[in-house]
Amino acid sequence: MSFQKTIAWVLCILSAGLLYSCDQAQRGSNSNKPPARGGRGEIVLVIDSLKFQGEVKEALLEVFQEDIPGLVREESLYDLRRVDPRAMTRILRMAYNIVYVTTFDDKNPGSQSINAQFSKKSKEQAAKNDSLFMIRNEDEFARGQEVIYLFGNNEKELIENLRKNKSKIQNLFEVRERNRLGEVLFNRTNGKLAAKGEELFNLELKIPPSYQFVKEGENFLWARQPTPTTQRADISLIFYETEYKSEEQLFPENIIKLRDEILKTRVFGDPNNPESFVKTEKQVPPAFRNLKIDGQYAVEMRGQWKTNNVSMGGSFISYVTVNPDNSKLYFMEGFVFYPNEKHKSALWEIETILMGTNFIENPEK
Repeated sequence: MSFQKTIAWVLCILSAGLLYSCDQAQRGSNSNKPPARGGRGEIVLVIDSLKFQGEVKEALLEVFQEDIPGLVREESLYDLRRVDPRAMTRILRMAYNIVYVTTFDDKNPGSQSINAQFSKKSKEQAAKNDSLFMIRNEDEFARGQEVIYLFGNNEKELIENLRKNKSKIQNLFEVRERNRLGEVLFNRTNGKLAAKGEELFNLELKIPPSYQFVKEGENFLWARQPTPTTQRADISLIFYETEYKSEEQLFPENIIKLRDEILKTRVFGDPNNPESFVKTEKQVPPAFRNLKIDGQYAVEMRGQWKTNNVSMGGSFISYVTVNPDNSKLYFMEGFVFYPNEKHKSALWEIETILMGTNFIENPEK
């Protein structure tokens, strides 16, 4: 199926105008294509130079370069590389993530070169339904590639849809990057830590072999990837289990309280100094969002940690979820010690590991 026919067919059947994936049956024909390339979190944004200004530019930056929540220093979600459509080389077309942006009323040469890929019928369908704004094309130029087309009949429609669907677009690339990283991290896992996870919590923990066992206690496990370098952060992972009594335990203020209770008696910057326990930095308010882990409702918390004696500090991501089979509440966290370096890559690693956790099904269920 040609690309233009694919576009026309998609626009005819989409009513909500959110997401579309190419026919998976077509992927067999991609075996001769080169593998996609690009850094983690890198997106090639293809848009006419004159289009990338004003409110269009602002809306796109709000989507792709929004600051990661919970950090002291500003770090954007993705690394954006803007390219004019007429400057797209063969090498750039091999990028892992490509986003084309256009409006059908734009007569500038760059936008016209993108619009030429849409059939007349496609544009007519879009004109009838202003909620149509996105098309996904997998493996268009390379294997493992994601190509997104964001479009509108005019700039007003494009901007409105970008802002209205910001979280959907961000989530698309977040899941994609997490799956990509997971293929690397979970190539091998630490069998001893996996056994501990099953024994202590009845959880399937996927922890890379670079992490080492540090400490266990009643309903508690601590693993760590030590010896930080300029290329590698010091990352700790902690797991804790308690009884689930009410949904109030999942309220933000109670999650912060639970975190501080867990860490105060179990995690220290200096094991020989009981006053060096880890706690939540309140001056940088933690950020929360709801999601799912292994199909179950979970709350994510991102923020900053510090030791009580303020000798160390860094970033963290926590997840609180409930297993309805055994009425247990699980607290899982990864925190980073990486002074004077960016934390984005380490936080991606933590997110990928913790969100890869699975409940082990109870055979008596």
